[in-house]
Amino acid sequence: MIGLTVRQMHYFDALAQTLHFGRAAKLAGVSQPALSSQIAEMEQRLNCRLFERGGKSVRMTDEAAALLPRIEGILSDIREVETMARRGRPAMGGRFRLGIIPTVAPYLLPRALPELKTRFPDLLLELREAVTASLVEDIASQKLDAFIAALPLDHPGLVTEALFPDRFFLAVPSGDPAFASPPVPPESPALERLMLLEEGHCLREQALAVCGNVRPVAMASYGATSLTTLLQMVAHGLGVTLIPEMAAGPAGTIPDLKIVPFQEPMPQRTICFAWRRNSTLHNECMELARIIRGLGSAVQAA
Repeated sequence: MIGLTVRQMHYFDALAQTLHFGRAAKLAGVSQPALSSQIAEMEQRLNCRLFERGGKSVRMTDEAAALLPRIEGILSDIREVETMARRGRPAMGGRFRLGIIPTVAPYLLPRALPELKTRFPDLLLELREAVTASLVEDIASQKLDAFIAALPLDHPGLVTEALFPDRFFLAVPSGDPAFASPPVPPESPALERLMLLEEGHCLREQALAVCGNVRPVAMASYGATSLTTLLQMVAHGLGVTLIPEMAAGPAGTIPDLKIVPFQEPMPQRTICFAWRRNSTLHNECMELARIIRGLGSAVQAA
């Protein structure tokens, strides 16, 4: 009896997709040595070489290519069995571990949490707020079931569903004469005073992309880990900062702060819902994404 395991078939499928042991391990949510060991054991049990290793390159053998559609079919059948088993359970019940980036959490959660509690009273939602890179790592290591972030997410192990666009505005000191006549062009010299979040926040990279050829220099002496801190710094005349539309309403209550639009087409980001490829919670993730997508306009109007 050969005795292949489902785990080995998952690892085989990941390596066949990526042809790279490091990326396959990340896709499968395991360490590279663990994946390599299981592939080697699989080859031993089948008594054939499945992958040719040559330096950094990996190539499927003819035997592996012949096995791939069969293994994909088996994994698909297993997922179908899991889906059928879940149909008898209460809809959206039990624990669900959700991550969310800091520039979305304070504005989306006050709308989303009551809605989800009303619809799914048996859902036990566990939340983690962190930057995108940390959330991707937690998904890969199966510490999270899904997360909400901004596109793009360059990771082969993720499924993403776009939720809603989130336009960018510019937060400026209310008494600043440089912004007497908005909208702000993307090449405006005033963007040289743009203050940015610390490294790791996706909003930092999005702000730099909006700036185009203007090089912001205002953050040379500062380090901010939250959008709220940046807005307070702007209100005290230390510079300007990019603000997502979903945060513009709450920011309007900050004294000495003004929110001004960019020229059309206004820059924007796309908020998405992401989860592991082949997750047993695929249907739940799709349903959560559908509900949160419906809250998009309400969040931005708040």
